[in-house]
Amino acid sequence: MRGRRAVGAALLVAVWVTGCQSEGGQARLDEPATPSPTQTRPSGYGTVFLGADECSSFGTTSFTEVPCGGERAAARVTARHDGTVGDGPPCPATTDFVLHISEQSPSDEDGDGAVPQGYACMRNLAPPHPGDPGGGGGPRTIVGDCVYDSGGHQVRETSCDGKGDEKPGYEVAQAAAKRAECPPSTALYVQLGGPRPVGCARPL
Repeated sequence: MRGRRAVGAALLVAVWVTGCQSEGGQARLDEPATPSPTQTRPSGYGTVFLGADECSSFGTTSFTEVPCGGERAAARVTARHDGTVGDGPPCPATTDFVLHISEQSPSDEDGDGAVPQGYACMRNLAPPHPGDPGGGGGPRTIVGDCVYDSGGHQVRETSCDGKGDEKPGYEVAQAAAKRAECPPSTALYVQLGGPRPVGCARPL
């Protein structure tokens, strides 16, 4: 294992809703991109820790970069960006979860003394895929997802099959550039983001 990978041995994880990142080469988990073909790549290769097409293990409190062909591999990086999610490009639509990589110094993967802050868009190697349409999770709401009224003029995503904690009340039937483009059957408008940011949701 190359010394430049020392900082990436383990990534501590905190749930997205808990707030700020921690120091020290750590990552936090966002809620749960169609995966690319499986490649076997040993941990420690590449110029970026958890770069695109690299894989991580799962754990209750940590994520570790591992070979994609190994038995510990659980999720693949479908996109990797520097900075924060709020300032950077959105993850692919069917991303299952997002790992937030904290800034780290001194020792890092390429020996220049700093690991920049960034985030990795992750896709599970095997089902379940909460980021899929109707899956009930993922960092983005997309066409095919279902939501329920959580109160206070807010909606939250839940699985369309009714097996989640909350029963679905609406399904996002299509995306539109503006509300006027939604069909007459629309009962709820859901913010999606992207070039067609209005989700036209029908009642179930």
